[in-house]
Amino acid sequence: MKRAIYPGTFDPFTNGHKDILMRSLTVFDEVIILVAHNRNKKPLFTAEERVEMLKETFQQESRIKADKWEGLIVDYAKANDIGSIIRGLRPTGDFEAEFQMASMNKRLYPEIETVFFITERDNYYVSSSLVKEIHKHGKVIKEFVPDTIYNWIAKKGKI
Repeated sequence: MKRAIYPGTFDPFTNGHKDILMRSLTVFDEVIILVAHNRNKKPLFTAEERVEMLKETFQQESRIKADKWEGLIVDYAKANDIGSIIRGLRPTGDFEAEFQMASMNKRLYPEIETVFFITERDNYYVSSSLVKEIHKHGKVIKEFVPDTIYNWIAKKGKI
C-alpha cells in the first residue's frame, strides 16, 4: 500500500489544498493530511479543530485520514512507515523553498520522497494567508474553501 502525508498548517484548508489532495489519490492508496504546528503563524483554529474539520470534510473518502504533529515531518513519516510527502507548487515562487525543504527532509530521512503537484490554474493565487486576509476585511470567502470548512468558520463566529 502506497501511503503519503500531506503536511501543512491548513488554516484554513482551501480548495487549492483540496485539489492537490484529490489528485494525489491517483498516485497513492492512502493520504494522511498532517496538520503541522508552525510557531510563526497565528491560526484561526486549534490543531485539534483543524483535524476535526478535515475528518468531517472527507468523511466519505476512506483513503483520506487526518492527524496532527508538532515535530519534524520526517519523524512522523518514520514513526508511521510512510515513504512520501506531498507538496503543492504554485507559480508564485514556491519552488525554491519547497526544494530546500525536500532536500533537507531527504537528508534527515533518506527513504522519504517528496512528490510535487502543480497547482491547477483556478487555484494559482489561492493561499490560506490570502483567504484569511480577505476574510478579515469582510469579504466572502465561500468560493475559496470547501463547504464544511466555511461552515466551521461561520459557527465559530469568524464570518
